[in-house]
Amino acid sequence: MRILVTNDDGIHAPGLGVAEAIARAISDDVWVVAPETEQSGASHSLTLTSPLRLRRIDERHFAVSGTPTDCVMMAALHILKAQPPELVLSGVNWGSNLADDVTYSGTIAGAMEGCALGIASIALSQASDDDAREKIDWSPGAVHGPALIRKLVESGWPKGTLMNINFPGCAAEAVKGAVLVPQGRYDLQSTEIEERFDARSRPYYWIGLRRRKAVPPRGSDLGAVYGNQIAVTPLHMNLTDSEALEKMRQKLGQL
Repeated sequence: MRILVTNDDGIHAPGLGVAEAIARAISDDVWVVAPETEQSGASHSLTLTSPLRLRRIDERHFAVSGTPTDCVMMAALHILKAQPPELVLSGVNWGSNLADDVTYSGTIAGAMEGCALGIASIALSQASDDDAREKIDWSPGAVHGPALIRKLVESGWPKGTLMNINFPGCAAEAVKGAVLVPQGRYDLQSTEIEERFDARSRPYYWIGLRRRKAVPPRGSDLGAVYGNQIAVTPLHMNLTDSEALEKMRQKLGQL
């Protein structure tokens, strides 16, 4: 099986090495195409107003001056055009991609682009309570990732769907299994814009998210990860709210 590994934290991110190790536990045909610099929060964006640069690190490792979406497109439609990948692994992201995060996540977008190209795709993220990246424990994904992904691939899932996996922020031996759960929703989250001033007294701004732990439902991705379980959530490319669509048709008929 040919596996493509990408991420949104950049070509030098430690989580990318974890994802590559997971891929190599499944196959010996592994390729890495990742952003040259961090692209967190890039979502499913494409680089359309400037050219892309491709840097070849070695035979199977490449860096792209663009987003995770750019990376998957470059890999599938250029680098590996003659034999496209059969599986895309995007991650392992520093920090979780749960609930509302999925709409912002470049990690999710890497898997989303693979899905759009008809390739089975999985997003991988590692939750952590510590804001210091150097202190994150990558062992849950490293230890449990290969068997879980192998099981999912053998089982299969529908076209147009990608799998979102979040590993809990605990040691590998403390993980309490994996569960299939729906996407949850944060109930304690706020976006803050912090104004600062440079040396010439000109303002600049940082956008930040301030999250505080709540007690989420157990039957959700949030509840699973907070309970030291691996959350596995199928996400669909079709964003139609079918229930709302049917109700509006009944109420409004033809517009």
